[in-house]
Amino acid sequence: MFIIELTYNVAADEIDKQLVPHMEYLDKYYQSGHFLASGRQEPRTGGIILAKASSKKRIEEIVAEDPFYQNKLANYRIIEFKATKNTKEYKAFVGED
Repeated sequence: MFIIELTYNVAADEIDKQLVPHMEYLDKYYQSGHFLASGRQEPRTGGIILAKASSKKRIEEIVAEDPFYQNKLANYRIIEFKATKNTKEYKAFVGED
């Protein structure tokens, strides 16, 4: 499981110009089963994506497709973690029995 933290490098109006392609990117990875949740930070300084993948390398490949990343609109921090306490819904999402 991974937390992808985005920190914007530019003003919100520049982010808004790439919002449609960014949302299409998010939709692609929701449909593939990689993303569980995403949203803006408050205040609006960046965003968070909760994701799963087979490796950190795979998450880095996924991040590289984000228009915010490609256009250098945000910096990314990838945090890998192992949930030691969770729900059955979490286990279903990550593919645990």
